Amino acid sequence: MNLRTLLIASLFVLVLAGTNQAQTAADHAAIKRGNELVRQQKYEAAISEYRSISPGDKERYAQAIYNIGVCYYELWRTDEAINYFRQAIDVKQGRYPKASLALGVALQDQSNLTEAKAAYLQSLNASHGEYALAHYALGLLLANENDFAGAAIHFQAASKRAGFHEPASHNNLGVMLARMGRLAEAEPEFATALRKANGVFEDAANNLKLCRSLLENRGEIAALKITLLGNPMGQ
Repeated sequence: MNLRTLLIASLFVLVLAGTNQAQTAADHAAIKRGNELVRQQKYEAAISEYRSISPGDKERYAQAIYNIGVCYYELWRTDEAINYFRQAIDVKQGRYPKASLALGVALQDQSNLTEAKAAYLQSLNASHGEYALAHYALGLLLANENDFAGAAIHFQAASKRAGFHEPASHNNLGVMLARMGRLAEAEPEFATALRKANGVFEDAANNLKLCRSLLENRGEIAALKITLLGNPMGQ
């Protein structure tokens, strides 16, 4: 599961109650049209609908701004997407985990890893550490920096929260543990990843097979060492 998949999977618009019934009805209709256009991958048209959302209700307005950012991201207009993600975060005074995650993904696309990491941490802070996709994204970034211990912490946190990310989180935690030489701990993670994917996860299956093979070979080597130590002269 790559970062683009994470971001697109998080696109949605909340329909919230408002004090101005006429404006609420108009916003609701615009949201509905925008969502349908997104489903048809007509992103430019969807942007026009989301732009019509009034700023009176900050929650709904921030969501519309965020969705415009996602549409620009889908159009590969990453600079504009980043601008709208930042706007959405500002509207909610920094407390918008989903937009902070999206900002991190877009920044990472541009190889701006320092700011991407800061955005993921902002997402986690805003969600009090509960946003699984931010844990997952930060885990990937740290893994690419060869910080296996740090990545393992975040993959483990992501794996404990329900969602479509679970199989990949368990698999990636297993990879980090294996790279740290902790094969016995890695094996159940690969097995769990495969189980949560209903047996359809080729990478996890291959990793599980390799891990078990390495554990078996390690056992044979350990047994040989014990024999040699017990009878050093070979008698």
